[in-house]
Order: sequence, then structure tokens, then C-alpha cells
Amino acid sequence: MFQNLNLLVLSIALFIGSFPVKAQQPFADQVNVFLGTSGDHGQLSPGASSPFHQMDIAPQTWPHLHAGYEHDAKRIVGFTHNRFEGVGCMGSGGLLFVQPYSGDSVHIWNKAKEQAGPGFYEVSMEGNGLNARFAVHENIGIHQYTFKKGKKGIKLVLNHAFNGAFVSNQYNILHDGTLSGQIKAKTTCHVGTYTIYYAIALPKGALKQGEYFIDLTLPVDSEDVELKVAFSAVDEASALQTLRKNAAENYQSVKKRSQQNWEELLSQIVVKGDADRQKLFYSLFYRTLQSPYQISENNGAFRGTDGNVHRAKGKRYHGWAIWDNYKTQLPLLALAFPDRYQDISNSIADLYRYGKYDFAGPHEPANSVRTEHAAIVLLDAKNKGFDIDVRGITDSLVKDTTRFDFSKPDKYLEAAYDMWAMAQLVPRDKKRFLERSKTYTSIWNKEFRDLSKRDIDRMSARNMYQGTIRQYRWNVPYDLAGLTKLIGGKAALSKQLDDFFDNHYFNRANEPDIQSPTLYYASDKPWRYQSLVQELALDTVVQYYFNDNSRGIDPFIDRIYKNEPKAFVRTMDDDAGAMSGWFVMTALGLQQPLVGEPIYYLNVPLFPSITLGKGRSAFTINVINFGDKNRYIHRVRLNGKDINRLWLRHEEIAKGGQLEIEAGEEPSSYGADSMWISDLTSTSSKQGR
Repeated sequence: MFQNLNLLVLSIALFIGSFPVKAQQPFADQVNVFLGTSGDHGQLSPGASSPFHQMDIAPQTWPHLHAGYEHDAKRIVGFTHNRFEGVGCMGSGGLLFVQPYSGDSVHIWNKAKEQAGPGFYEVSMEGNGLNARFAVHENIGIHQYTFKKGKKGIKLVLNHAFNGAFVSNQYNILHDGTLSGQIKAKTTCHVGTYTIYYAIALPKGALKQGEYFIDLTLPVDSEDVELKVAFSAVDEASALQTLRKNAAENYQSVKKRSQQNWEELLSQIVVKGDADRQKLFYSLFYRTLQSPYQISENNGAFRGTDGNVHRAKGKRYHGWAIWDNYKTQLPLLALAFPDRYQDISNSIADLYRYGKYDFAGPHEPANSVRTEHAAIVLLDAKNKGFDIDVRGITDSLVKDTTRFDFSKPDKYLEAAYDMWAMAQLVPRDKKRFLERSKTYTSIWNKEFRDLSKRDIDRMSARNMYQGTIRQYRWNVPYDLAGLTKLIGGKAALSKQLDDFFDNHYFNRANEPDIQSPTLYYASDKPWRYQSLVQELALDTVVQYYFNDNSRGIDPFIDRIYKNEPKAFVRTMDDDAGAMSGWFVMTALGLQQPLVGEPIYYLNVPLFPSITLGKGRSAFTINVINFGDKNRYIHRVRLNGKDINRLWLRHEEIAKGGQLEIEAGEEPSSYGADSMWISDLTSTSSKQGR
């Protein structure tokens, strides 16, 4: 009997084994790099890029748009080597413009077909049949062109930059034909200046030189032509060293290395669920991994914002958009890549050592946007267990506060937030900074309490930056208990939040009120937060506000997050992963209501199964009763224990474990009596309010 049973089990196993097992699709293959690349729907490009590196080889389409690339455009004029993906101010980057041509001079190509993915971009042209392929791995990039036989050439335009940002270029042709030089350009928004050092291995041909161009006429019988480019943020010698180290590399090998690198990073978060939603997730996760840029060499050398070369034990990064992404992308990086985030935090601290500017200065080591709220980011890192040398930069931190702007309503609230962070970073001045932070109540009562004034819905009223009175009035994340009291209590807070969201005063095209949904957890209907974030992530929204500082007569009505070229809200920039990061965090079921405190509010994740991290520190999240209608939390278990709360500490996630969220279709009062709410009247934020 037992023998027959064993034979039966074996037969069943063989039968099941005869069917092919569906392999896990590579994470990089799920990324759509064309998301957000059409019109003013993200300001993104499909360029060949490497995680956290500045080189980004992308096509420039014609007619010229400020972002450099338009998915629907049919014509291409050439290829540039950097762009700050997803940021505004009329384009950023666009250096080292390469124009392959057939015949006697440059011309516009008609695009026939293009494909791209993490680390590579390929395009074929109509007419004379040029095929062009590009791959980037860290600081090395490959151009591979396939021409037809006949007259042809490649022109390098050395004074090209988006939006007139070019400053200067110096170059030399070395004895072996290598082009070596440096190029300076204005940073995003034309505020500061950054430098890229480069080395280019030119193919054989007849060289014609000008002050700002290299024109290379290629042999008429040549067909496959390769151009190899290396970058450095330190000096030309380092760029040359990188170029020579990669002398044996070709398009395929660089593409393979780059995709392996992307695969390793993207696999740090594994989500399982609807296939289309997975692709959207990894396409947005990809966008959070492009900046900041590594600026240090393997020997630890890097340039500071003082223009001098320094050395560090770890890696150093630059290329900041902190005002935009400190609430979303940076917390995501801290969760997903703690080792890398230690170096990113050290790099932010270095700004205070070598020269910190709200936007940018004269010696930026990479293209950058802005650094406001860097102190909040450092406090956040410190409270999450990262090693931050606050003592070594204390004087510079304090000096930086003298530049805080309290002259405008929005700036006042933001500066008060920084003062709250400074009170914890600098204990010797804690009382002074904390008292300054508490003064937000006076400006709130004066400017933000009264919602009957005619200008409360006008963008940039009262000299505020890209937001309205309604949107900025929620920007007191460090004292949610105090703000609730100012408004009149939990019920009044709920009523005003309902008015704000139900009447579509929320602005998803920019960041000033990006965390405002979290305020529902301080109200008397916290369950609304759980449904609202899913509505914003998955459903059709009504959006009246746009980044041209207007409140439209007619609204934008569509989903925000779409896996297509016309993604996001019209005029909505991704802002260096800020907007993509919000979706990724929501998909994980985690949002940080107060950057600076290592606390995450929970919502039902967008996938039934999630694994964050690998090995012993892996943190798994499983949803019981998963379904798009089941948006409310009914129970939370951490490592098998019912925790009766709707929030987690960073350390609970970082050490690994298992989280189980039981979801339901109806609102629940679960965890409402143990909410974590920020409170300025206490040295630590309180529960149960």
C-alpha cells in the first residue's frame, strides 16, 4: 500500500514538473523608460543612464523643447550627454552635443524606430539608414553608429546646453587622438555653475577643429563606428583613466554591465501582484534611482562646493533637489539602500563644510537644483540611526539659519520647520530654535486661518512659491497637535480637510501640499487617509492647479500615474524622483508624515506581497483580503503580534521582519486610539491624541 502511495506521489510530481515554471521577469525589463517623456508630463527622457551617475546619453528631438526630448516627435538632430531628469526651469543639462551625419554636413534625421531600457537607448533612422545605439555604465558611455557606405561624419558641438546654460569649454587633442577637456555650464535655473571633465576616444577620420566644435569626416567605406566617452567630476586625468580602463569595452558589454547594475538595485524591492501595476511600479522606482550623482573616484577623491579636491572614505554624491524630494525620494532611499544612504547623508553634511547654497554656487561638482531643508534631512538620517557628524558642522548649520526667509507666509512656515530640526541638531541652542519654531502660530493666524479672502485660491498669492493659501496652510508637519488646536479640534480638522480634498483644492502638480493627506490621521476620521492615498495613486483625479502658476478654468481629469509618455498631471514635473517616490512609498503602504522623526504612517499597500531588502534584514509585507475595493486597515500584525496601531518605527522595518495588514471594504476604527501625532509642546511626539 505504501509503495503504491509513493508511486502515486512520484507520478503527480513528475506530471506537475512537466509544465514549465514561469520565471520571474527581470526587474529591468519591467521598466518603461518612455513614461513621462511627452509634452509637459514629467520632463523625463528615455536616455541611457546608470544609477546615481550623471552621464545620460539621450536624443534631442526637433523642434526643440526645453526638456530636450519629445516622444511624439519624428525628427532627431543629435544626442547629448547629461540632463537632470524631471526638473523644471526650462530644461537642464544637454552638454556635449554629438551629431552623426551622412553626406557633407549635419542634418535632421527622421526617426523610424526606437527602443530603450535601463542603461541603453537605440534608434534607427529613415532615408540613409543610420542606426545608433548608446549604453552607459557609471562614468563610461558608448556610441555605436552603423552607417551606409559613402560620405559621412560626426560633429561634436562643445558649447551646447539647454536653455542657454553654456559657460565655457576647454579641450585638447592628445597624441593618440583622444579628446580631453572640461565644460562648465549653469546649474538648473541658471543659479550656479558646475563642471564636467571628459575624455572621448574618437574614431579614425579627418579632423576639423574649431573653438567650440570637432568635425570628424569618416572614411567612406566605414560602416560600424564607435565613440567612447568618460566623465569625471574631479579632473581630466580621472576621466582619461576611466576611458583607458574601459578601452576593451563595447556597446554590448557596457549595456550588459549597466543592466546588471540596474537589476541589482531594482530588485531591492520585490512587489508581486497585477502585472501592469508591477510595470508601473518599477518604471517609477527606476526614476527615483537616477540622482543624486556619485562624484567621487575610486580613490575617494571628490570636489567640494569650494572647488577644491578632498578625499573621503566612502562615496560622495551631488546633484540635489532637496526642497522637491526630501519628503518622498530621500526617505525611500534610506529604506531601500541604507549603505548608500549613509554616503548620501555624509555628502549632504559636506555641503556645510565646503559651502552650502540654497540653490547653487560657483563651484558645483555636478548639476544641481536646490538644498533647502538639508538640516531636516540630516536630522532624519540621525534619528534613523545613520552616523552624522553634527558636531563637525554645527557652526555652519547655525550660520545657515541666518539666511532663513521669514518674509513670506510660505517661507515662514518652512523656516519654522527648519528651526524645529535645528533645536534637535544643536542642543546648546535648543530653547532658542524651538521658541522660534513655535512662532509659526502668529503667521498662521494672520495669513492662513481666514478662508474667506478672495486670494486664497490664487497661485503664488502674497508672494508665495507655486502654491495657494489653502495648500500651504497644512505645512506644519512638526506640530500637528498644535495645528489641530489652532483649527478647532479633530472634528474641525476633518471638516476642513474634507473641504480641501472634496472640492479639489489639493495640488498634485507640485510638492507644497504633497504630505497633506497624512493630516487625516490627526482628525476624527483617520480612515479617510487610507482611502485617499489609494485614490490619488490609482483613480481618476480632478486637478485645477498647474505649474505655470495658474488655477485653470477647466480642470485636468485623469489618473496621475499612468505608464505612458503622457504620464502625470499636465505641467507636473517628476522633480528628481519626488513624484515617483510618492507613488512607490504609497505602494509599499508607508508614508513619512514628518521628515525628521523616524515614523511611517500605514496604508493598505498596492500589492498583496512586498519584500523590502534582502537577506536577514528583509522586511516582508503581506495583505490579507487584498483587493482594490479593500482600502481600509482592519488589523496590523508585526512579526505575528497585533500592534493596534497604524504606524511603524524606522528601526522596526530596518531590522527586518514580517508585517501583515488585514484589509476590508468598510472603514475601521482600528488603531485610532493609539495614533502617533507630532507635538511641539513635548520633547518627543505623542501618541493617543
